[in-house]
Amino acid sequence: MTVNQSTQAFLDARDFLQRHREDYDTAYRDYRAPQLTEFNWALDFFDVQAKGNQAPALWVVDENGGEQKISFAEMAERSNRVANYLRSLGVKRGERLLLMLPNRVELWEIMLAGIKLGAVMVPTTMLVSTEDLADRLQRGQVRHVIAQASETGKFAPLPGDYTRISVGGSGSGGSGGTAEGWHAFEDSAGASAEFTPDGPTMATDPLLLYFTSGTTSKPKLVLHSHQSYPVGHLSTMYWIGLKQNDVHWNISSPGWAKHAWSCFFAPWNAGAAVFVYNYARFNAKNCLDVIARCGVTSLCAPPTVWRMMIQEDLGSFKVPLRELVGAGEPLNPEVIEQVERAWGIRIRDGFGQSETTAQIGNAPGQLLKPGSMGRPLPGYRITLLDHNDAPADEGEISILLEQRPLGLMLGYEGDDRKTAEVMRDGHYHTGDTAVRDADGYYFYVGRNDDVFKSSDYRISPFELESVLIEHEAVLEAAIVPSPDALRLSVPKAFITLREGHVPSRELALSIFQFAKERLAPYKRIRRLEFSDLPKTISGKIRRVELRKQEQANPGAERRPNEYWEDDLSA
Repeated sequence: MTVNQSTQAFLDARDFLQRHREDYDTAYRDYRAPQLTEFNWALDFFDVQAKGNQAPALWVVDENGGEQKISFAEMAERSNRVANYLRSLGVKRGERLLLMLPNRVELWEIMLAGIKLGAVMVPTTMLVSTEDLADRLQRGQVRHVIAQASETGKFAPLPGDYTRISVGGSGSGGSGGTAEGWHAFEDSAGASAEFTPDGPTMATDPLLLYFTSGTTSKPKLVLHSHQSYPVGHLSTMYWIGLKQNDVHWNISSPGWAKHAWSCFFAPWNAGAAVFVYNYARFNAKNCLDVIARCGVTSLCAPPTVWRMMIQEDLGSFKVPLRELVGAGEPLNPEVIEQVERAWGIRIRDGFGQSETTAQIGNAPGQLLKPGSMGRPLPGYRITLLDHNDAPADEGEISILLEQRPLGLMLGYEGDDRKTAEVMRDGHYHTGDTAVRDADGYYFYVGRNDDVFKSSDYRISPFELESVLIEHEAVLEAAIVPSPDALRLSVPKAFITLREGHVPSRELALSIFQFAKERLAPYKRIRRLEFSDLPKTISGKIRRVELRKQEQANPGAERRPNEYWEDDLSA
C-alpha cells in the first residue's frame, strides 16, 4: 500500500530506532525526528499497518475468566464504525470530547475514532468527583462526554448542552439500561465500517488535553498535538524496547498520560499487542500467574506495584518476560535488586512527564548504573540548569528548545503565563532536579518543590526514602522538612508499614538506627510518624500536604504514632 510523505517519514524514524534497539550511541546520535505536515496517526499509520493484519492489537483478560482478543484489522474496522457514529451525534473536528472509562475494549475504539475525527480528547479517571468534573467541563470547554454507565450519575448535577454517551448500559455488552438523556454507545455497532475524513489533519492540530494530577497545585491543562504524543512516543517505544508481536502490559489506569504512553501509542507504534488484566483489587500472585499464562513479554509498572510484587517469591514464577520498566515515580534501588536476583532481569527506570514523552531512560542492552534513570533518549537534548539557569552537573532537568522535540506539549491550555514560565530562555523547564555523572548518566534528586535545606545542606527526599524502604517493616515512606529551632529544619519520615507490622516505640528506634547506619550525619532522619500517605488520584505522594501539616504543628506536642530520635535517645 502506498503511503503519504509524512507517514513514510514516520515509518523511517520508527524503523531506524527498532534497527538500533540496543545500539544507544548510534540511535541517539543519528536519530532524526520525522518532519510532518499533514498527519493523522490513526488513519495514516494505524489503519495502514492494520490492513489484513490478524495479529492481536488488544488483549483484555478479566480476573473472573473473561477474555477478549481484538486483531489490528478488527480494531481498525471497529474504530471506523465508532467514528461514523460519533459524527452522527455531532462530534466535529476540534471539539472537546471527555472520556471517562475503565480498561475496556471500547476505550481503545473511541481513542482511535477520536483521532480519525480530529476531536480533542480529554481522558479522565473514573475516580474524579462531580466537583472535579465540573472543573474539567468548564476549563476543558467540553462539548461531548463518553462515560461508563455506572458513572453517569456524577454528571446529573452538571447542566449543559454537551452530548452524553453511555458505555455498558445497554445492548449485548451492557446491563441495566441507558440513563435518561444519554445515548447508548452500543448503537455504534450499526454504523458504517467505511470512514472518510472531513478533511486533512495537520500534525500540529490539537489532539489530547490532560489534566495533571496536581501534586503541588490545582491541575494544569496539558495540550498535545497529533504529532507530540502519537509520534513523540517513539522515544517511549525505544526506552521500553518494544518489538513487533510483543505482548506488553502497562499497569495503569485510564485517564492519565501514562496510559496513553504505554497502553496505546508506544506498543502500537511497534506493532505490539496491548495487554490488560482487569481486577477489583491488586493481587501480586494473581498478576504473576497471568503474566506466565498469557505470555507477557514486556511489563511496565509503578513503584507501588513493584513493592507489592517483591513480597511474593518471585523466583517461583516462570515468567516469559524480556523487558521490565518502572514509571510514575523513581524506583528505589532495593526493589530493582530484588527483582534482578529473582529473574535475572533488571528493571530499567526512566523519566518523563505528562507534558512530554519519555525524555531520559535506561535503554535495552546498555550498562545500568544503580540508582540511575539513564541517559537522554533519541530526540531529546537535555541539560541541567542551576539556580541561575546556567548549565551544571546538578540542577533542573531542562530540554533545549533550539532542537524542540516532537514529544513536547503545545503548552498549558488557557495559561499563557505558565507556558512562558516553563519555556523561558530557550529551554523547557521540567521542575525536576537531577545529577549527571561523568558518563552522562542522570540520577534523580526530586521535584524542585520537594528538595529542602537542613543546616544549610540540601536534602533529597528520594534518596532518604530509598534507604527507608530497605527496612523490612517499611512499605512506603515520604520525607519532608520538619521545623527545627537549631537547624532550620530536619528530615522527618512519614511511614506506611508492611502487613504484619504495627507502630511502636521499638520499631521507631529500629528504623532510626537502620537509617543512621546508612546515611551521612547531615542526612539523618530525626523524626518519624507512622501514617497513611496522602496521594493524588493517580497515586503520587502529595508531600505538599505533609509539609503543610508540619508547618502548622512545629512539634510542640507529639502526635499519635510520632517519634523523635532525641526522645528515644533520652
